[in-house]
Amino acid sequence: MHIDREEPVGNEEAEEMDGDLKEDTPLGDIPLHRPRFLGMVRQKAYIFDGAGKYYNRDWDFAEPKENEFCWYHVELPKINQKLPLFAQSLIDILCPPLKLQDILSLVSNGPFCGHVNGALVFRVNSPGPPTSNYTFRLAARVTENSVITVSLGRVPRLGFSPTSKSLLSEIPSVETHSSGGTPSHHGGDQKEGSGFVIREHVLEFLLTMNHSEEADNPVPESVSNLVVHIIDTHVDHLQDITTKLEIELDSVELELDKGSFALKKQMLDDRRFPNMHLNLQRILQVIAHGEQVFPRVKEKCSSKKWFSSEDINSLEELIGRLRRLKENVGFIANRVTAIQAGLDSWQAEQINRKLYYLSFLSIIFLPLSIITGVFGMNVGGVPWTEQKNPEVKDGFRNVMFLCVGMLVLVLLCFIFPALYSHIAAWRRRMALKRSWSLNRKSFLKRTLPVKESGGYIRL
Repeated sequence: MHIDREEPVGNEEAEEMDGDLKEDTPLGDIPLHRPRFLGMVRQKAYIFDGAGKYYNRDWDFAEPKENEFCWYHVELPKINQKLPLFAQSLIDILCPPLKLQDILSLVSNGPFCGHVNGALVFRVNSPGPPTSNYTFRLAARVTENSVITVSLGRVPRLGFSPTSKSLLSEIPSVETHSSGGTPSHHGGDQKEGSGFVIREHVLEFLLTMNHSEEADNPVPESVSNLVVHIIDTHVDHLQDITTKLEIELDSVELELDKGSFALKKQMLDDRRFPNMHLNLQRILQVIAHGEQVFPRVKEKCSSKKWFSSEDINSLEELIGRLRRLKENVGFIANRVTAIQAGLDSWQAEQINRKLYYLSFLSIIFLPLSIITGVFGMNVGGVPWTEQKNPEVKDGFRNVMFLCVGMLVLVLLCFIFPALYSHIAAWRRRMALKRSWSLNRKSFLKRTLPVKESGGYIRL
């Protein structure tokens, strides 16, 4: 049975509830107001008979019969809300029978695997904005006859649907076009002859999937099968996001190969590759959480009597898939870094080219500016003018001498470091020569034979 709840809450109502609580109010006297969650919280409840069949059931947390087990799943909406609001929503849905410690262990960020109130709890909740497609939250509480899971948004292939004919088992055919260039079919997929017409957008969606549809999911026959199914769908979800990102990167590389100046400039302005690199780092963080949690889940489940050895081997295979996925994401991140470096070098080349044009213009206009500056001085004696006053006829010459002196001073300031380095190098060479000559003389004194005088040996 699918139960959808829409629980709106206003800001005024929340402020009124906060205003009712005073600082000196004891914890036990706080009124139990349950704020409604802003958005839509989806709830799914299944009961399995242990023989390959399942049924929808009410959200009542009743004890199942012998050989039966239950699964309760809560799907939180992907909206921008704080973590305490998600916790309040779970309290409203799962309490009772769960306690506050169970709720906190399910909704907190980061990796975790351990026993809480006698149940095995594990989570791979990554921090980040809830609306992002690269923020993953999946937590589970496992007992011998029930499983409670919480996810952020929809996880593909996590649920179960009635058995029907799968699209993947059909014989496909491409879409035909009429003489006017328009498709011959309008609307949904239709059969044409012996083939099933597959549209382009459907193929694009199926190429990003690394799993079958919900209708093709094998029905779990035990709690251990259900735990493996939950982890398997989580890994498939990560694989789907990674494949979609890789296909997007391939299309971007193709556009860059054929792209123009405007396309590259647009990609740099949109910060497309830095954002893609950030998303890859988020995926790597989720994979790292899985590498920490799932081996511990396998270790703790191996001691349970109700967890079969075949499912332990399946968990080991999923851990291996996760490690291979981590390597693939690392390769994609290296590709993004290389493309970003290529765009950065292209941008630097464009800037250098503009600076070259600017320097070429400065070469043309610098002599003109010097000439206009010299002949625009308000001094006497400027040549080719009518300034004949003998009292100021030497003004132009004196100003030119002053400019030459300033030019020589500036040149000396630039030449002085090189001149100083040459003088310092010459002094070091002279000091080395003197030290070498002194060492040579002392060496000769020590090695030459000493002449004996008067029968005594000189010490």
